Amino acid sequence: MEGLATGRERAARFRALFEDDWAFREWYEGAVPRVYGYLFDRCGGLRTVAEELTQEAFIEAVRHRTRFDGRSDPITWVISIARHKLADHYRRLAREERRNLRVVSGPPAEEGRADQWDSTESREVVLHALRGLPAMQRAALTLHSMDELSVGETARELGKSEAAVESLLSRGREGFRRALDKMREETEDA
Repeated sequence: MEGLATGRERAARFRALFEDDWAFREWYEGAVPRVYGYLFDRCGGLRTVAEELTQEAFIEAVRHRTRFDGRSDPITWVISIARHKLADHYRRLAREERRNLRVVSGPPAEEGRADQWDSTESREVVLHALRGLPAMQRAALTLHSMDELSVGETARELGKSEAAVESLLSRGREGFRRALDKMREETEDA
């Protein structure tokens, strides 16, 4: 029962923030960098997208603050809302890409190559490579690899079957590898 009381107390303290402008502002100013930081890399380093999704997450949190049950830290709760906003963002991008009929294909993967997802040279290279992927592949890779969600959890977040997510991950990894290879070739040629 103590855990429940702690959760209830946490939820009550969170709701009380909304009754005191100064307390809410102080909490908000501390929470924004954490939520934004969570989203920034997962958006491929696109500042405007991370800012927009951060704003949407806080609007949703304020709108539904009575749903916060105190089982987690309020910032963790807002980050979970941000994760849903990110998945929604990638679904929107995927719909737009389908409308534009952007089909990208490339040569089959070479056998025996190391998975470059885990061995990238720099953050900027990774972000650039991610930005080049179709939205749903990017979403699957970021949720699965960066958030360490299982395939099943990633499928639930994206509203896809596990088989569809496996396919997205496979194609996303290959596209990611091709982008890294291309960047390396350009660097070597320079």
